[in-house]
Amino acid sequence: MLRQRTVAVPAATSFARASGLAALGFAFLIVAGNVVLVPAGLPRTGAGIEEVDRFFRAHGDLVGLGSAVTPAAWVLATLFGAGAVRVLWRSERDRGEAWALLGFAGLVLQNAVFTAVIAIRLALASTAADGVGADAGLWALHDALFTLNGTFLALALVGLSVGGLRAGLIRPWHGRWGLVSASLLFGSAVLTPLVMDHSGPLGLLGLAGWLMWVVWIVVYGLALMRRAPAPRPSTGR
Repeated sequence: MLRQRTVAVPAATSFARASGLAALGFAFLIVAGNVVLVPAGLPRTGAGIEEVDRFFRAHGDLVGLGSAVTPAAWVLATLFGAGAVRVLWRSERDRGEAWALLGFAGLVLQNAVFTAVIAIRLALASTAADGVGADAGLWALHDALFTLNGTFLALALVGLSVGGLRAGLIRPWHGRWGLVSASLLFGSAVLTPLVMDHSGPLGLLGLAGWLMWVVWIVVYGLALMRRAPAPRPSTGR
């Protein structure tokens, strides 16, 4: 008579572990990109066009270097989101919910918006190298997209935080941390016109939310990596 037994999938090959590592890699790359550009004087949202022009004339090579890591970061963010959906989907399907899909949509949309942000930076660096001054309208578009991107980060945070909490994947403090970060980022996005026109404390809303987002995704990646691989059925005598 045949009887069924279970064989554990090796942790090293589990998709959950790969997506957890992707979260850590994504966090590292986005921080590394800012470590390259911010100390060099990357203009903040609302900066004057003279400051923008000086930065891109002097640091076009750094802009290219900082932008070089972003395609890999987008791939890793997508892999992280897919892994989170894979882990959360069974419990959400049983409850008739789709929080994880909401979070994944936020990750994909933030990838798309930030592609435009990076493209504008590269365009400004390229024209500066040709001796053309920075375009005020192009930089204003950059600021608008950069700030409005908080909407999609907030979607990712809310969807994956609520989904992770209800599935028991993440701890309560981690879920609350994600929701606070989402509130700050969404608040900054709602106030985009004011953030763009007044370089002051309003810009700190988005900065605080972004820093919390980096911590959140690192801890989420660790949670995915700790998750035991699901056993798979096998047959034997």
